[in-house]
Amino acid sequence: MTPEGGPSAGPPPAGARGLAGAPELSAWPARTGATVLALLGFVPWSVLLHVGLEMPGLSAQLRDWFTGSLLTLGVGVLAWLASRGGHWPGSSRFASTGSTEPSLRGAAGGSRQLYLVAIGALILYAVVATAVFSRRPLLIDEVAQLWQAQRYAEGRLWLPVPMHREFFSFLHLVDVGDRVYAQFPPGGPFMLWLGVLAGAPWLVGPFSGALSVWLFARVARAAEPAASEQWLLGATILFAVTPFGVFMFGSYMNHVTTLLWILVAVVSLAALVRAERAPVSSRTDVEGNQYHVPSPLLQGKAAGLAFVLGFALGAAATIRPLDAFAFALPAAIWLTVRAGRSQWRWMLNIIAGIGVAIPFAAMMYVNLQTTGHPLRFGYEVLWGATHGLGFHAAPWGEPHTPLRGFALASLYQWRLQSYLFETPFPSLVLPLAALAFWRRVSALDRYLLSAAGLVILFYLLYWHDGFYLGPRFVVPLLPALVLWTARIPLVIAERVEVVHVRRALAVALGFGAVGAAVFNLPVRVATYRAGLTSMRVDYAAVAEQNGVRNALVFVRESWGAQLVARLWALGVSRPMTESVYRGTDSCDLERELVRAEHDGIGGAEAERRFAALLGRDSAVVQKSTLTPDPTERVRPGAHYDAVCVQRIVDDRAGFLHFTPLRLVTTGGNIYARDLHARDSLMLAAYRDRPVYLLTRAGTRVDDKLMYLPLNRDSLFASWRGVR
Repeated sequence: MTPEGGPSAGPPPAGARGLAGAPELSAWPARTGATVLALLGFVPWSVLLHVGLEMPGLSAQLRDWFTGSLLTLGVGVLAWLASRGGHWPGSSRFASTGSTEPSLRGAAGGSRQLYLVAIGALILYAVVATAVFSRRPLLIDEVAQLWQAQRYAEGRLWLPVPMHREFFSFLHLVDVGDRVYAQFPPGGPFMLWLGVLAGAPWLVGPFSGALSVWLFARVARAAEPAASEQWLLGATILFAVTPFGVFMFGSYMNHVTTLLWILVAVVSLAALVRAERAPVSSRTDVEGNQYHVPSPLLQGKAAGLAFVLGFALGAAATIRPLDAFAFALPAAIWLTVRAGRSQWRWMLNIIAGIGVAIPFAAMMYVNLQTTGHPLRFGYEVLWGATHGLGFHAAPWGEPHTPLRGFALASLYQWRLQSYLFETPFPSLVLPLAALAFWRRVSALDRYLLSAAGLVILFYLLYWHDGFYLGPRFVVPLLPALVLWTARIPLVIAERVEVVHVRRALAVALGFGAVGAAVFNLPVRVATYRAGLTSMRVDYAAVAEQNGVRNALVFVRESWGAQLVARLWALGVSRPMTESVYRGTDSCDLERELVRAEHDGIGGAEAERRFAALLGRDSAVVQKSTLTPDPTERVRPGAHYDAVCVQRIVDDRAGFLHFTPLRLVTTGGNIYARDLHARDSLMLAAYRDRPVYLLTRAGTRVDDKLMYLPLNRDSLFASWRGVR
């Protein structure tokens, strides 16, 4: 080991010490990581355990992996034959941990290269955000957090609940009680708020990604202090262009900003451990014992690093508490054990705790102002205790069992096989090989492996299947997976002595990169670009083009979306709403809603009525084929009256998604969900505004949007005609 804790080129000398200053341990943590990765990532447990988690296209995926792996192996064998036969244009070169080239930290040229990589990454992520995601929040999570960021920009933590909330509510927006706010912890919206202030919230992800690239280079250097500049540059480029990260960094997802703060914490932790271990002077106590005393400059540096470490973990906790805790717990154990009886190190730990407390206190203040309790989050208000970790019924009733949790953890790793590198063979083969054959594990490696294991464990305990742009819950694994993949050349240089085999492996790896870029990535890009079309529309620009300003605009959603919003407005809990909507005939639900609204009931009484309806319908309802909305349900033999028939006709004529219109802040328009006869409530509230219906010219999602002017008298007449 080098004094800074990284592995050296050959076997470590006697007395070598790791990054934490402790004697070098064996490679068992890497072998354990390899075992976990193999167990979870290479067996389709979701199918084998029959726990209700689908793996569509599994046969085609296995066939593609077999073909891709066979091609990769074949290309490698051809390269080996060419090398043995003397038909090789040049020598294969792998960076070595024993390189005599200067460390990148002391090389101005190397530093410039890393800055250029980070700048190039920023450009790449900005292009992805623009060309692939249209600079728009596409997932409901992104929309809710951007909505909250807009409120922060207005100087508000929450809005008062509108009188008729059913016209304005959407999923993940808390409107229970007297305040409206997003269900997510405040850190994610705060990061987007910075983008809102700059007029470009879509750039928060790319900027966070570029900073993450630069920070990853620092992590890689701390993990491999003796590696060559070429290796470090290659590892950093690999992190910058890893497809899973590239697409995530082009989005609005809060996983991106969480990863940024986690990397700040990891870099600070590694630097703190090095700084703590650098005594500069010696003193003798009254008993004649000699001890080291750090200089004031070193004390100040270590104190600053401890504070940044704590603040970064606290900031990550305000965005995604589980992810932050997965990295904070092993860091706390490491620093506590390391402190021993050293007063100085305990003081540094206290400073780190203060750093954690500052953003955490800010989050608690926001929670207090919104949910009413400093440690209660919005998603708990909406979904109740069933939203939390553990093996219990999910918010809409499906049980989360240990077997299902294990299958979910496996499913995330299985998806990484495709989404991580997009290689023609399973992507996890690369970090798995490095983990299996690596001979030395530093303290920093053990820390990252421990944190990665906790990430997997925590999301095994969480009931929701987090899938968007890949297995998004395991984004925190990205630095460790890329770092171990980048060590493949070092493993080959250390383990493989035959030059022909080295060349064959190099060509095979190169083929994997080419296969990802030429075959798989174009398909992934096309899929992402074609998805969620209705969320990409610039509704503000369309309104301006149509000359619609300061108007009341009704937005026609699907019948099912209207039913859900009306259930919420009656005070039916989100979990109960999910169960009722999924388990009852849509027309039965429509009629029961009308009765409840007419009787003026809500809360527990409304839930009792709908529970009775659920008990009657749930065993027999089927997915409706009467409308284009696949979430609606139908009871075989049910009678549909004129109102229900009209709702089906409306759905077949086409509908929009109301949620993205909640982000429109220009033009002075009031956008409200169209609820047919209930729209009279909005007409009374906004008497002086012109009224429009926003719809499409046809039924296709890319058909032209139209603002149809509505006559108030005609609306009332039509509502009287359909009862």
